[in-house]
Amino acid sequence: MACPLEQALAVMVATFHKYSGNEGDKYKLNKQELKELLTKELPSFSTKTSEASLQQLMSHLDCNSDNEVDFQEYVTFLACMAMMCNEFFQDYPNKMPRSK
Repeated sequence: MACPLEQALAVMVATFHKYSGNEGDKYKLNKQELKELLTKELPSFSTKTSEASLQQLMSHLDCNSDNEVDFQEYVTFLACMAMMCNEFFQDYPNKMPRSK
């Protein structure tokens, strides 16, 4: 049985491929695919995402300016999200999720 961190890595990869390629390149997320991923997989972070905010996020993630987010750009985004969560929980340790 895989350890929690191994499971988390597998989920990150599987989630990317679940949404990538629904419309076009199967190894990249276009803006609509990114929006769907954010809405369904990170709802607490994306409930109030406007079209302008989505476009701004897309432009920040799209380092090679191909109007799509590849796996490396996606992983960079997840790393930034993890860093933000870490900082939040350092400031509010009583909100830290606990293992059962």
